[in-house]
Amino acid sequence: MTAIGIIGAEGRMGRAIAAEAAEQGVALAGGVDRGGDVLGLARAADVLIDFSVPAALGETLAAAQAMGTPVLIGTTGLGPAEHAAIDAAARTVAVLQAANTSLGVNLLAALVEQAAARLGADWDIEILEMHHRHKVDAPSGTALLLGHAAAAGRGHALTPVVDRMGARRPGDIGFAVLRGGSVAGDHQVILAAEGERIELGHRAESRAIFARGALRAALWLAGRGPGRYAMKDVLGL
Repeated sequence: MTAIGIIGAEGRMGRAIAAEAAEQGVALAGGVDRGGDVLGLARAADVLIDFSVPAALGETLAAAQAMGTPVLIGTTGLGPAEHAAIDAAARTVAVLQAANTSLGVNLLAALVEQAAARLGADWDIEILEMHHRHKVDAPSGTALLLGHAAAAGRGHALTPVVDRMGARRPGDIGFAVLRGGSVAGDHQVILAAEGERIELGHRAESRAIFARGALRAALWLAGRGPGRYAMKDVLGL
């Protein structure tokens, strides 16, 4: 049986993953938080799941590489240095990075990419997201995931427009960020043209959806060879 190790075990997502693992009968190798024995956990686990903080990523990747343990990175708010570290680690160990582990959100991203590719540049694209009042990064990792999908559909890299001043420029992919209450995560992608618009969206009603997706991805990742993987690989997209 595949044993999962959780980094950030006492965080909201860490607790949700542990609860979901217990419900599904998935084995846990243990969990650690700040100051814990990450290397020991990597030695005991068949695959690691990290939902901690960006500052902890270096230790996670080092432990995964030292023990040859695949690792799922669910931490958001990562910068260029962290992404470069993930790229480097993926040369020697299996790494799956996910801005959002919901299966529904990742299917939504595929639909957004297809819509952007087929509709053409005369359709404006705007992304609206809302999360709980305590969320730090903005736009959310999920909103950026959807933005990257839209940009990929158009055949270029994403240049997000967050604080728009003045009229909309052709080709912009804009983001509106809302924070409040206990919202687990609402995302809406609006594609608008003259006289019509399409709205593609997803609402997270419980963190359990992210935990279920993370477990499915971790079980899929266990035993994989070195490389950089994504949720679309898990879904076969």
